Amino acid sequence: MKWLSVALASLGVAISALAAEQPAARWISAGGALSEWIVELGGADRLVAVDTTSRHLPQLQGLPVIGYQRQLAAEGILALAPDVLLGTEEMGLLPVLEQLRNAGVAVEIMPATAQLGVLQANLRRMGELLGQPAHAAAVAEQYAARLQQQQSSVDKLNKLQSAPGVLLLLGHAGASPLAAGRESLGDWLIERAGGRNLASHQGYKALSVEALVALDPEVLLVADRSVQGEAALTALLQQNPALASTRAVRDGRVLLVDPTLLVGGLGPRLPDQLAVLSAAFYPATPPAVAEVSSYP
Repeated sequence: MKWLSVALASLGVAISALAAEQPAARWISAGGALSEWIVELGGADRLVAVDTTSRHLPQLQGLPVIGYQRQLAAEGILALAPDVLLGTEEMGLLPVLEQLRNAGVAVEIMPATAQLGVLQANLRRMGELLGQPAHAAAVAEQYAARLQQQQSSVDKLNKLQSAPGVLLLLGHAGASPLAAGRESLGDWLIERAGGRNLASHQGYKALSVEALVALDPEVLLVADRSVQGEAALTALLQQNPALASTRAVRDGRVLLVDPTLLVGGLGPRLPDQLAVLSAAFYPATPPAVAEVSSYP
């Protein structure tokens, strides 16, 4: 019977090794960009739930929603029996994350800094978790190439026209909008599209209407978490009527931006959006109110 014990022990080791090599089967993602990258890397079938900022892609819209990424609740997440909770440093609350770890959930936290190097590291880690490192590396390389192409295009435009002064306002039904300042994803979006961000503070900050009017942007980007389409601009002007005196509104140079583009770091939709913004920043003729559409 000794041979049987040895055989069973060997089989157990083999099964354990195989299990260790298999990517975790049940994922929850919190953060729009991360969720979209999981789909891009072929991991959509692993997702069992997402947060409220991860609802853009059709593959994500039928999944259960665990709430807003900054205010997660452990009970609802544990009820879905996930192996992995993937999110960025924006995810919280910290006691909830610790409770999930204690319950055996692998909590993967990635930086959300709007830098290509950070994204490349995040993609490398997601590729490892999904068992697709080569595919993740190829996706990262293609993304870097698209950003380089975008920068080359902006450099050519800057030789013909000066960069317009731009503000990005993030609000809730137009109320108390936050201006995207330095080192925010909104700032990255403006600068990479060839604009000049007029907000000099760090991160997102509420400015008085008087301060916004004094900045007098040539182009205004509006992202609203509560209302969509032209209703976002209508709500903004209803709540802040003095903004109608800015050059951007007077000249019809207002663009509506999907707020989920600003969550979770650099996402897969951003290169397309940069091209749309660049075309609006450097128009042959001033555009009417336009919406930054999201690709399917």
